[in-house]
Amino acid sequence: MAERRDPIESASDGTRDLYDIATWEERTSLDGLSVALYWLLTRTAKALVLLTAFVILISIFATIGLSTVLNPALGILTVLSVVPAFGLAAYVYYSDVTTKEPLSLLVATFLLSILTATFAAIVNTELRGVFEPLGSIGLILFFFLVVGPGEEAVKLLAVRLYAYNDSRFDSVLDGAVYGAIAGLGFAFIENALYIIQNLQQSGMLTDLSLGVSAFTAGGEITAIRAFAGPGHVVYSAFAGYYLGLAKFNRENRGPIIVKGLLIAAVIHATYNSTVGLGTGIIATYTGLPGLSAFVVYATLFISVFGAILFQKIWRYQRTFHEVHAEIDHDAEPELTEFDR
Repeated sequence: MAERRDPIESASDGTRDLYDIATWEERTSLDGLSVALYWLLTRTAKALVLLTAFVILISIFATIGLSTVLNPALGILTVLSVVPAFGLAAYVYYSDVTTKEPLSLLVATFLLSILTATFAAIVNTELRGVFEPLGSIGLILFFFLVVGPGEEAVKLLAVRLYAYNDSRFDSVLDGAVYGAIAGLGFAFIENALYIIQNLQQSGMLTDLSLGVSAFTAGGEITAIRAFAGPGHVVYSAFAGYYLGLAKFNRENRGPIIVKGLLIAAVIHATYNSTVGLGTGIIATYTGLPGLSAFVVYATLFISVFGAILFQKIWRYQRTFHEVHAEIDHDAEPELTEFDR
C-alpha cells in the first residue's frame, strides 16, 4: 500500500513549497531541537527499560545469594539444561538462506532476553495469586492471560530493542532467527532460576560441588528443564518471524506483530496448561515413570509445533530460491542466431 499523503500534497505538481502546510522536514532551529529531543527521549526510554531490568535481575540474584549464582556446579547444570534449546536455535540460524546474522547482534539479543525476562518474572509472581483461588480454571486463565502473552512479549522486546533497528536485520527470516535466540536466552535464565529454586527447597544447595553429588542432586530438574527449554525457542521464533514480516510491511506492522504474539502466546499457554495432564495420561497408559512420561509429552508437543514453524521457514527458503532463480533466468542474454 502506498504511503498516504495529504490532499494538498497529492494535488500539487511539486513546484510549491508545502513545508509546515502538508509536508515537513528539518529546517529551523526549533525543528532541529525537536529532532534532537525525540532522539533523546527514545534513547532514554530504551535505557530506562534496560536499567530497570538490570536492577530487577540484580535484586533477584541478591535474594538468591551471589555465592549461589557463581557456584560452578550450577553453571554446568544450567548449560546442560539448555543444550537442546541451543541445538534448536542453531538449526533456525543455519536455516537462514539470506545473509547470516552477525555474532554481535546474536549475543546482544541473548543478553537482552536475559534482562527482559525479569519483567515476566515479576508480573508472573505478582499476578499468580489473583488466579489461584479459582483452582484449575484459574491456573489455565493465568497461563493464557498472563504467562503466555507476558513471556512472549518480553522475549520479543529483546529483539525489538536492538537487533530490529539494525540495518543487518534485512529479511523476514531474520526475525525468526533473533526470536529463537531470544527464546534461548529466556530459557537460560529461567532454567537457572528453576534449578536453584528446586535445590534450595530440597536442602541440597549447600552440598553442591563439582563432584558427582552435584549432578545427582540437580540431575532431575536439569533434565526437566532441558526438555521444556526448546519450547521457548519455538514460541519466540514464531513471534520473531512475524516481527520480521512487520518490519517489511509497515502499513500493517501493528496487526502483524499482534498476530505473531497471539500465535506464540497460545502455543506457550497450551503447553503449560496440558503438560501435567498429558504426562499423567502417558504414565497411566504406558507405565512409564513420571520423568520419562514428561519427556515423551514435551518432545511430542514441541515436535508438532516445531514442525509447523519449520514449514514456515522451509516455505520462505523455497520461495527465496524460486524468486532468485527467476531473476537469474530473466537476466540471461537472449541467444542470437550465431549462438544457436
